[in-house]
Amino acid sequence: MNNWLLRLRGMVWICLNWAAGWAGTGLLIGVTSLATPFLPWDAFFRVFDAPLPALGLPGFIGGALFSIVVGIAEHRSRFEDLSLGRFGAWGALAGLMLSLLPAAMVAAGLAALNHPEHGLWKLTALISGPLTLLGAVSGAASLRLARAGRLWKTLLLQLLARE
Repeated sequence: MNNWLLRLRGMVWICLNWAAGWAGTGLLIGVTSLATPFLPWDAFFRVFDAPLPALGLPGFIGGALFSIVVGIAEHRSRFEDLSLGRFGAWGALAGLMLSLLPAAMVAAGLAALNHPEHGLWKLTALISGPLTLLGAVSGAASLRLARAGRLWKTLLLQLLARE
């Protein structure tokens, strides 16, 4: 039972980190669009019409998908054996799965398109690139954060052992 609680805590931590990172990315997109009004930002804002920090919600869901994918694919690997490239690939897969989620919701009748004239698969293709890229970066960053956290914990334990 204790092992499952540790896994759940890790999953929640990854979800919160992804949500914070993606919300920050949304804010960065907003600032960039204000600083560079000469670029064609209209296409992005036609597709993504929510407030920009709202990218945190798909980030949270993407973090959950990433945790599930890594838990299944890397359950026999030791933490030291994991590479940034593999974590980036698992993050990209989670981002791709996340981009298919709206299409699955529309197909199940749980959601509807704002602009049906654009087509469901065109919208899915449009969002799959950025979500896959965000997933890959977030996956690699998750491993970096985990290793940094382990380093800080080790250093703190060494300091406490000296006293």
